[in-house]
Amino acid sequence: QVQLVESGGGLVQAGGSLRLSCAASGGTFTSYAMAWFRQAPGKEREFVAVISWSGDSTVYTDSVKGRFTVSRDNAWKMVYLQMNSLKPEDTGVYYCAARWASIATMTADFTSWGQGTQVTVSS
Repeated sequence: QVQLVESGGGLVQAGGSLRLSCAASGGTFTSYAMAWFRQAPGKEREFVAVISWSGDSTVYTDSVKGRFTVSRDNAWKMVYLQMNSLKPEDTGVYYCAARWASIATMTADFTSWGQGTQVTVSS
């Protein structure tokens, strides 16, 4: 129901920062919880962060707490992932995902996915 397009990925030095953006269209954006997942080559997709449809609730995986911040701008139908103090372990393809109503952290719970954007952190 909702289409998602990520952008903002690239190559960054360890300790640096990067901001990912996800543009949504074709759905009622304010009715969807929005999440970020990432996947390294040969590994399973893992949860990174999620934000509720109201923007009042967020959940982060332990490895990114204190470094990453997820936010959304419903007026512009955008969701962001601000990544600070990046580590080589953060390298992977980052995906934006959406599901109606309540937040979740499992890939199977999300019904809409973007194409992904590559993030590479050099050591």
